[in-house]
Amino acid sequence: MCVHSMPHAERDTGVAHEVLFAPEARDDLRELYLYIAERAGDERAMAYVERIEAYCLGFSGFPERGTRRDDLFPGLRIVGFERRVTLAFLVGADTVTFLRVLYGGRDIGVLDEGDS
Repeated sequence: MCVHSMPHAERDTGVAHEVLFAPEARDDLRELYLYIAERAGDERAMAYVERIEAYCLGFSGFPERGTRRDDLFPGLRIVGFERRVTLAFLVGADTVTFLRVLYGGRDIGVLDEGDS
């Protein structure tokens, strides 16, 4: 897996945001990989996790997507991926930080338990 932070080049809309993955998001991706690999094989698991990562990295140029969920956590945004994954993230001045990668209907309320 290539879970990491990656700065992106400047785009027409201005300076791109750096995309970061919180430790919990990295753990979520790792657990998702293991879950899928056990059921469908390593190749399919890797391809799925890489598609999620590529989607996340795409937030560099247009970060303010998804639905704001200030009721759960100040500044929190939620967006879906391929109808099975919910991505929870924060947009900073020059970063997008993915906090969680929740698969298959996991409760978004787990974010209430995180540190502020």
